[in-house]
Amino acid sequence: MGLVDPLPGVLARAVDALRSAGVPFAVSGACGVYLRGAGEAVETMDIQVPPADATRARDALAAAGLHPDPSEDRRPVVRDDEVRIALVFRTDYLPVTTERLARSDHLRLAGVEAPVLCATDLLVDELLIADPLQLDFTRLLYTARILRGQVDWARLDAETAGSPYARAFLGLLGDLGIRSRPTAGTGS
Repeated sequence: MGLVDPLPGVLARAVDALRSAGVPFAVSGACGVYLRGAGEAVETMDIQVPPADATRARDALAAAGLHPDPSEDRRPVVRDDEVRIALVFRTDYLPVTTERLARSDHLRLAGVEAPVLCATDLLVDELLIADPLQLDFTRLLYTARILRGQVDWARLDAETAGSPYARAFLGLLGDLGIRSRPTAGTGS
């Protein structure tokens, strides 16, 4: 990014466009983590929307001057000169639901208020993609340490219980004192 961070301006345009179109949404991914106080400024913004609203969201963002990016075939993507916005209607393992979006908190960045996915859901998303090819706990350790007071650990344990990588990471957090160790058989 240049000397001036373009993220607040693009975030403001996206939030205004999606609200005006009546599209339910929440900022997620690395940008959501950044808005919650962990991580660095980003050039990519993930915005979760219910599957039924993905096309309407893309059209609203395009009408706000963000250009569709046809190079992405997996999900709708728009961009301005410096920031890319991916519309996520299904994470790798979970569909985006209105219930998930309702758990978001409204946070501010440079005067722009936006719904941001709750810390627990941000970590669920990160942990469920962990596999032998995507197993970098360095960034996740930093994120979990910063967000630990915002996380519902029992829900995180329950929603990631099927992943051996998530269980290993959550055990590591207990060993490092970032969270209390789950009690065997209780999940919390």
